[in-house]
Amino acid sequence: MKTVAVIGLGKFGFYIAKSLSKLDVTVIAVDHNEQRIQEISEYIDNAFVLDSTNKLALQEVGIVELDTVIVSIGENIEASILTVMALKDLDNKNIIAKAITTTHGEILAKIGASRVVHPEKIAGRILVKNLVENINFEKIDLSNSMRIIKFIAPPNTVSKTLKEIELKNHDAKLIAYKTEGNWNTEIDYKHQIKEDDVLAYLGDAKNIESFYEELLKL
Repeated sequence: MKTVAVIGLGKFGFYIAKSLSKLDVTVIAVDHNEQRIQEISEYIDNAFVLDSTNKLALQEVGIVELDTVIVSIGENIEASILTVMALKDLDNKNIIAKAITTTHGEILAKIGASRVVHPEKIAGRILVKNLVENINFEKIDLSNSMRIIKFIAPPNTVSKTLKEIELKNHDAKLIAYKTEGNWNTEIDYKHQIKEDDVLAYLGDAKNIESFYEELLKL
């Protein structure tokens, strides 16, 4: 399961952390304010009061070598900059940082932020959407009994046809696949799976995920 850390739980950071908690993502939430941590703890198990400029503190809660960290520190520009520097030193890869001013944003980019966002220009839900598109596995509950799973084709399925990866002992139905940026709902079972193809299956909510696990064993 993908892990995303959110540092700073003002309005923007809180919204991002809460939204991510509804997805198939492990969220680590961090803030120096104990009340904010108590509030987010209703939605997230891994919530910590700490100084995000302290590398050892970040390391102790698991914010090391993560694929995605979101820095949403408010008016304290110095803390924002020092936090990004600490995250880079801990080998975190995709650091998305909130900027208060244009100059602040330029500094964040120069010290290693992968992406700088200005909350007044981009809503938190857009960031969540972009993150979701990079998640390898997603579940969508249609009802108590029916669920859709959407996932990037596992490496072991690449070059196989859609027909070849059918599992007769599962009641999972392929309803769409995305290849070369385009979704297809008319299934061509002769299609050879490419790297980064996305597959969407519909099935029984209790058993559909076991289909994915079996697929990984092909």
